Amino acid sequence: MEPLLLWGFALMGAALLLFVVELFLPSGGVLGFISAALAVASVIVFWRAGTWWGIGSALFVLTSAPLAFNFAIKIMPNTPMGRRLILSPEPEEAERAAAEQVKSAERAIAIVGATGVAVTPLRPVGMATIEGQRIEVLAEGGPIDPGTPVRISSVVDNQVRVRPA
Repeated sequence: MEPLLLWGFALMGAALLLFVVELFLPSGGVLGFISAALAVASVIVFWRAGTWWGIGSALFVLTSAPLAFNFAIKIMPNTPMGRRLILSPEPEEAERAAAEQVKSAERAIAIVGATGVAVTPLRPVGMATIEGQRIEVLAEGGPIDPGTPVRISSVVDNQVRVRPA
């Protein structure tokens, strides 16, 4: 085999290796940039070895680069470094957040029917004091004046809806 072909394959292999290393050890794009430069250098070396080698390597790089980038985007969140970069919650934190959502939903169901007093004009959103807590509420059925007694009719997506009592 010609020395130029060996150099071309070595440069292409080094480009692929650095690309894979970039997935697991992000360097702020430095390794990715070096990988791209090595891929271009390998295409140049293949062109020097022969026209068909150059065309083949150029087509390989032009078709595999977008596929490799897409693969990297899909696999990066599943790598340890990718999880740190994306700041995804730890499994325990995700379970804790899910449990808190369930508790929040249970509390929302529990306060349906509670009564209070409108503090600000509800047109349709405003503040009301319900069971000693000041919360933001949504008036159903028209505006409600301050000082009017209100009753919680429903809680939808953390939005407390009230009607005049």
